[in-house]
Amino acid sequence: MAFINPKTKEVQIKIVYYGPGRGGKTTNLEYIYSKFNHRIKSEMVSLKTHGDRTLFFDFLPFDIGKVMGHTLKVQLYTVPGQVKYNATRRVVLRGVDGIVFVADSMKVVREKNLLSLKNLHENLKDYNRSIFRVPLVLQYNKMDLAEQGIPLLSYERLEKDLNTQLKVPSFPASALRGTNVAKTLKKIISMTLPSLQRNLKKEVVN
Repeated sequence: MAFINPKTKEVQIKIVYYGPGRGGKTTNLEYIYSKFNHRIKSEMVSLKTHGDRTLFFDFLPFDIGKVMGHTLKVQLYTVPGQVKYNATRRVVLRGVDGIVFVADSMKVVREKNLLSLKNLHENLKDYNRSIFRVPLVLQYNKMDLAEQGIPLLSYERLEKDLNTQLKVPSFPASALRGTNVAKTLKKIISMTLPSLQRNLKKEVVN
């Protein structure tokens, strides 16, 4: 949940990028870091396995302005995509305010997308939270690979696979090129603001 510091009038919200291994979670953060570097005041921390996959998280405080007189900062995390690191994924989800699920559009990864979304649902339940009530945006990544003749799932197929029940905002994207990366981030931040404003009002009352 959002951390509110009444003394410094600062609020931190936590956004987690979730999804199958090598789906583009880290690439999203790397693009954001390079594109908005002038607004970022700390280094991005990346811990990886020997297979060059994110092991723990990428940490990126991102100052985007004020809400009810409080400075709002966004912490961006990724989770490891590999199944054997599920305990780490669960830890990173603790206190999450919003989630971006990064699906891989390649046909060969279809089953991994479904399993990863199911895994997200199960890990949230460990914190007594529902995937249907947490701010969530779906991003269908690697759409640019169609130019190379790589078989991809269509946007409609991905929607049917992943968004039939959730009915959340979704974006076709290329994290490598930056296509819809900023739009995805902007959307998930905006979806966390109503609950944040409610929490700030409670702080004022108390």
